[in-house]
Amino acid sequence: MNSKTLISVVGPTAIGKTKLAIVLAQHFSTEIVSADSRQFFKEMTIGTAVPDTDELAAAPHHFIQHKSILESYSVGNFEKDALKKLEQLFTEKDIVVMVGGSGLYVDAVAKGLDNFPAVDSNIREDLNVLFNNKGIIALQEKLATLDPEYYNKVDKDNPHRLIRALEVCIGSGKAYSTFLNQEKPKRPFSIITVGIMADREIIYDRINTRVDIMVQNGLLEEAKALLEHQNLNALQTVGYRELFQFFSGDWTLEFAISEIKKNTRRFAKRQLTWFKRNKDTHWVNYDDDSKEIIEAIEDKLKA
Repeated sequence: MNSKTLISVVGPTAIGKTKLAIVLAQHFSTEIVSADSRQFFKEMTIGTAVPDTDELAAAPHHFIQHKSILESYSVGNFEKDALKKLEQLFTEKDIVVMVGGSGLYVDAVAKGLDNFPAVDSNIREDLNVLFNNKGIIALQEKLATLDPEYYNKVDKDNPHRLIRALEVCIGSGKAYSTFLNQEKPKRPFSIITVGIMADREIIYDRINTRVDIMVQNGLLEEAKALLEHQNLNALQTVGYRELFQFFSGDWTLEFAISEIKKNTRRFAKRQLTWFKRNKDTHWVNYDDDSKEIIEAIEDKLKA
């Protein structure tokens, strides 16, 4: 086993990942690398559930609101930046904590990405316009034509995944699926993955409550301030997309909020599906005693 260890905390949204990550960072006297792609952007605070001031002060965090929505920042950019930061942290720490619900970004650090060709940024902009004007079905139909193999296994409700696959197809002239499952380099650190879960009813209840709190805390005002940028990739996400429909007059506020809850619940289901693919994950319940979780991690560190 490598002498350096990354403890990766994963799980569905609103399950308590930030809380556990802070407990672990404090126990192991270390720092936290965020792998939540929605929390990278400084203009998006309420709708992405960015850790609050007290949480950020409780342990050093990295990759929280370090970019603007006006900047292009891909999972490949994050992989390089995160690995560089981990290299720095591991010069002083034997253990670092990573936390996030963005499965692709977690895997980018833990396993590495498949190598895709560079593509013209205008292609993504055109696809975002297509999505905003004609909806997700237009993206699905286009991908079914250009790469039926990937279409049959992709999360068809996730516009980010559809747009990413399409821009590679269009930019390279080859199917997105042909670039997948390439051999990846091994990481110079060990990984212990801790997954947090709960019964579905509890997860959904926590999500509904969180959305209500976001609305009370000013989500509408935050989204309205970003309305002029609604076509940007960073804003093609739950919590903002639905409110843009309200601001355009297509939906009532009540319906928009109900859609945020519904789409967040769907997102949580997809997160669990993604994270459960990793058979090495040590799963804990959302209300397990943190001391027991720490003991289990320390046992793995000794193994």
